[in-house]
Amino acid sequence: MTGLVAATMALAATSIAHAAAPPATLTIGTLYASSGPFAVSSEGQYHGLQFWAAQVNKTGGVFVKAFDRKIPVKIIAYDDQSSTSTATTLYNQLITQDHVDLLVADFGSVLTSVAIPLAEEHHMLLIDPTGSGANFFTQKTDYLADVSIPASTVWPVPLGHFINDQKQIKRVAVLYDSNDFDASQANTLKSVLAKAGTKPVYFHAVPTSETNYTVLIHAIAARRPDALIEFGYPDNDIAFLKALKSSGLHFNMVFTIFPGQLLTLLTKNVGARSLAYTYTYPAPPLVSYKTVSYGLNTADFVDTFKSAEHRSPNFLDAAGYNTGIVMQDMLGTAPKFTQLDFHAALMDMSGHTKTLLGPFKLNAEGAQLGQPFPVAQLVPSGATNKLVVVYPKEKATGKPVYPAPKS
Repeated sequence: MTGLVAATMALAATSIAHAAAPPATLTIGTLYASSGPFAVSSEGQYHGLQFWAAQVNKTGGVFVKAFDRKIPVKIIAYDDQSSTSTATTLYNQLITQDHVDLLVADFGSVLTSVAIPLAEEHHMLLIDPTGSGANFFTQKTDYLADVSIPASTVWPVPLGHFINDQKQIKRVAVLYDSNDFDASQANTLKSVLAKAGTKPVYFHAVPTSETNYTVLIHAIAARRPDALIEFGYPDNDIAFLKALKSSGLHFNMVFTIFPGQLLTLLTKNVGARSLAYTYTYPAPPLVSYKTVSYGLNTADFVDTFKSAEHRSPNFLDAAGYNTGIVMQDMLGTAPKFTQLDFHAALMDMSGHTKTLLGPFKLNAEGAQLGQPFPVAQLVPSGATNKLVVVYPKEKATGKPVYPAPKS
């Protein structure tokens, strides 16, 4: 009996030793979309994460406090093809078959939505780069952290205040996709406008797959709005702006989301002239943070990325890199190599960390409340457009051009 107890204790000790042993590589599981409506944004985010991993592996890997050593990073990634059903299967594979150390969501709210319940079920911290839908952040959790983009309810607050400050804008039209990312922005904007007594003269949702905006634009024009706000994903913005140009109609103010994140893509597909005087949310690297507490600042990131990738980064590249930087800081401070310790480390970083995307601030529900987006306008400058921040006043680089001139 004594021998059996001794053997059992020895086996337990061996198991503990193995459990405490550092992994040969730090595995990060993620998804990307090589096709479908989210492909361009998803691949940008993924490339940014890959860029971060390549940079840290040049120095021997990420320092992990729990093991007091650097560990090389290995990314395990699968292609979900912009499909939530495929993403569900692949997230589950990363957790239950690949047993990754860290789980990173694909781009955006749609492809992140199916990962959240899986992560919660398996007690796995979901590192969420760009899924910002309001319904993700309704209860306290240890298994979700929005790290590289503000919660979508935060985005339109400055936009709403900007509109309220413009005495010439009394009638506002809002066209939005019915997904949570866009719908939550539309509803937040409506709420902010209401504080100034403004009720939208047009408030209409369309499917995320919408590509035909011609009839909608004519219906909006009939309401004679002073400002037209369109909340969609990149494909929606492109289709909307093309339809607006071909319609021959003119609005004194037009706002869309993604010129501020993917300006090169929007300019290529819509044309600089069609984007002229459009308002948007400007995101790094179009706006820059010089002082950071961790990682490269915005300008240094742009230079390093250009040198390595031979192209200029966009916001999604920066968001992917920022995701890696946040995980790196987290691993360097978490005292134990557990999911709960990772989450606790992120909460300790909250309010004390600033990266190339701005201040990092999480709430108990996992929402990102830092990294705010101002309001900017694309103003013609030669054959292109320059981005002018118009609100808030303390960040403004110029004044808005309102009403927008007719082309």
